[in-house]
Amino acid sequence: MRLLFLGDVMGRAGRAAITERLPKLRADLRLDFVVVNGENATSGNGLSGDHAKDLLAAGADCITLGDHAFDQRDMLSFIEKEPRIIRPLNFAKGAPGQGARVFDAPGGRKVLVTQVLGQVFMKRPFEDPFGQLEQVLKKHPLGGLVNATVVDVHCEATSEKMAMGHWCDGRASICVGTHTHVPTADAMIMPQGCAYQSDAGMCGDYNSVIGMEKAEPMRRFVTGMVKGRFNPATEEATLSGLYVETDDRTGKANRVEMVREGGTLQSALPN
Repeated sequence: MRLLFLGDVMGRAGRAAITERLPKLRADLRLDFVVVNGENATSGNGLSGDHAKDLLAAGADCITLGDHAFDQRDMLSFIEKEPRIIRPLNFAKGAPGQGARVFDAPGGRKVLVTQVLGQVFMKRPFEDPFGQLEQVLKKHPLGGLVNATVVDVHCEATSEKMAMGHWCDGRASICVGTHTHVPTADAMIMPQGCAYQSDAGMCGDYNSVIGMEKAEPMRRFVTGMVKGRFNPATEEATLSGLYVETDDRTGKANRVEMVREGGTLQSALPN
């Protein structure tokens, strides 16, 4: 199976990159399934129902969220009506929506998508991500009920993401980090067949401070003073993510490549 995971969509620039480039990318790479993290797609904070519709219409089969899952209040009700949106498993006990779901892929194949929030350096204390994920992966063994499993690890610390990757090895096809908005250069296939990258990067304008216009973040770093609000940068975005090919029988990854297209980052696309 050919899968594509795209990192945090950041504001209007990120949404434009998805709607303009994903349809062609999907056709050129003959993708079977696409997961997009929509965590920051609406003004850099959360995801609105209307913007979720745009990402799905552009070719996303599933949208994952993150710690800003419900910053846009309409998502509290919209997620109950749209099963293609996944919020973190360990967000909160009473959170609406689902933290994991099995999706249909071409040829009768099944793809499990799930997401967890990390605990290290995060602003809020979330439930144990390993314990929450254990319950889901036990119910959906690779090569059994599902042909591929995608785990989105939304957290700050690369050490926590890497620990999760090793923990998922042999139980997931892909374990990929999101949240920090900078693509890491460690895309690899782990010993038991799990494709891994510490952070997929963002779909946003990289002439920025992690997707925000530079002036206000730089002022706060230099002076320690707050003068205005953060606003998403609006120039051409780089589409950033991870391309993975898996074995339908075992669910293990046999090819992994970083994806970067457009904007200011150096291009990287599978042949």
